[in-house]
Amino acid sequence: MKKLIYKISFIAGLAIMLISCADDFLDQPVYGVLPADDYFKTEEELQEGVLSCYDVLQWAYAADWNSMYVVKSFPSDETHAGGGSDGDQPPYQQLDDFSYTAENKPIEHSFKAMYFGVMRANAIINIAKDDTPAKKQMIAEAKALRAFFYFELVSMWGGVPLRLKIPTASEFAMAKSTPEEIYAQIHKDLNEAIPNLPKKSEYAAAMRFRMSKGTAQAINGKAYLYQKMYPESADAFDDVITSNEYNLAPDYSKLFLKESEYGLESLFEIGYVTSAGYDWGNFQWGGNRAMENNVNWQLMGPRAASFVAGTSGLLPGWGFNYPTAKMADAFDAEGDMVRKNASILSVADLRSKYGGDWTEDWTIPNPVWGMEGYFRLKYGSLASETGTPVAELNYGTNVRLIRYADVLLMAAEANLLAGNVSTAQGYFTEVRDRVDLPVKIVTLDAIKTERRLELAFEGFRYLDLIRWGDAATVLKNQGFKKNGNFADKHNLYPIPAAEILNNNKMTPNPGWGN
Repeated sequence: MKKLIYKISFIAGLAIMLISCADDFLDQPVYGVLPADDYFKTEEELQEGVLSCYDVLQWAYAADWNSMYVVKSFPSDETHAGGGSDGDQPPYQQLDDFSYTAENKPIEHSFKAMYFGVMRANAIINIAKDDTPAKKQMIAEAKALRAFFYFELVSMWGGVPLRLKIPTASEFAMAKSTPEEIYAQIHKDLNEAIPNLPKKSEYAAAMRFRMSKGTAQAINGKAYLYQKMYPESADAFDDVITSNEYNLAPDYSKLFLKESEYGLESLFEIGYVTSAGYDWGNFQWGGNRAMENNVNWQLMGPRAASFVAGTSGLLPGWGFNYPTAKMADAFDAEGDMVRKNASILSVADLRSKYGGDWTEDWTIPNPVWGMEGYFRLKYGSLASETGTPVAELNYGTNVRLIRYADVLLMAAEANLLAGNVSTAQGYFTEVRDRVDLPVKIVTLDAIKTERRLELAFEGFRYLDLIRWGDAATVLKNQGFKKNGNFADKHNLYPIPAAEILNNNKMTPNPGWGN
């Protein structure tokens, strides 16, 4: 499917973009440009503003070394950070073994990006007039996006400043709101947005990256689930499931390939393209530049000096994000060969099935850090996902933020904990049926295992462990050196030091400093 290339040019010259300063988290004034109040008069102008909100997600997940994906993934037990040594990308290693601090740049980037999104959505919500049906829909999109950005913030950082308008200089300093206040605003935005959002099927194919009614309902359900409001969560997910807009794709092995983007199972994903034509001379690396492609898959391909691809379809990369042996063992323990074979490739299979090789012995200390005998296929550095002229700079793999299997498993969890056991059993069994696993009695532990296997390497595991209260037990001896342990303070990420410096009303999260 042809993808829309979202230009992350920040709609140059418009005051909406004044709220997106790279260094100070929120913007300083830029003089001599069109005031924001004079913009968003037409549907075309409003659409430019809405698309700039989606740009933020693209940039959040694919900005050089600072992807939000690594912040969510590396502290879990699914993968090791990887790299050439323990000194290769220290911020990654720190996420892997819980030695990160409030100065960690990927964490800072993630926090910053979500507020970029909040403030762009705020400009639309505060300025635009809903005087046509199209404008009403786009304002609803902005509210649903703001709710999503705030869900990311509250689930990762807890209480944060609740900014609902473009701040003046005197209003920039703002104290944290409580998590309860943030969640209340999330539900308010979503409940106002849902009636005015189209169904997924009502969007043209090229527009299916945008917020749909089902997307907003799923975010609502997830927010209630994180609040342990199980009946409300179950009801929200039921709205998604009974809409008949979504279904499980029949072939799990194709779910994360370009051919499945915005497909049957997709509720919300971030789009990247293979057609930007990047080479080493024009690639926009660093800062607030465009990221139309997902360069992270190049960073996370098997380390080139040690990897011989054979006919595996994997391209060599820079050697980060290797699956743990513990993750491979989890697939084996459940007898889950369908998802295992679609998600990871062992060195043994690389050699025996594809004629490739791995030239290092991962069982002894060696130059490839974090390698335990496996490579990722899900979100892997696949040649089929690239463009020209330089393959490693033109990966087009989309990031799936919400898909139907995740909705079914969250719905199973919410219904089980709300006392609707038969409904939970049905949703749980549906997910297992897709990968040919036998019927299993639904329990919370069974759902936890199913989420681990179904959603491996998608960036959900760490926050799941925290919300279940399992992180301290599961994440002992974490990291490649087995020297990291989850502590109480890790229930929340640290508020970035740069934010505390620039906002004198901001306070650190518990355990992260005075």
